[in-house]
Amino acid sequence: MHRMIAITMLFALLALPAFAQQDAEQQKIAYLIDSVATLQGATFIRNGTEYDAKHAADHMRLKLRFAGSRVKTAEDFITYCGTGSSISGIKYTIRFRDGRVVDSATFLLGKLAEYEIGHEDHALIPPVH
Repeated sequence: MHRMIAITMLFALLALPAFAQQDAEQQKIAYLIDSVATLQGATFIRNGTEYDAKHAADHMRLKLRFAGSRVKTAEDFITYCGTGSSISGIKYTIRFRDGRVVDSATFLLGKLAEYEIGHEDHALIPPVH
């Protein structure tokens, strides 16, 4: 019985880094979607149709659900859910309030870089118990 408990505990300890990594990636994805949802005055262009920020974020959430296990990282999310139409192949673009237009992938990669810069110090600090 004790051996079974020890094996279970060992497995749990070995699996912790994977779960922590998975949780970190989910936080990044949530940040990316929120970055889209909260853009003020931006228009998202998907297959030639214009959408507001809320609808764009909702569409990305839907694509994330459909992507399932293909999306393991924030980079996967950008590739499968935030770059373009999986049906037409047309890239998604964002037109900002000032008229500037960028590919959504460029915007999302920039936001991911911002997130990682803002959170890199936290990875070096051990948790307090």
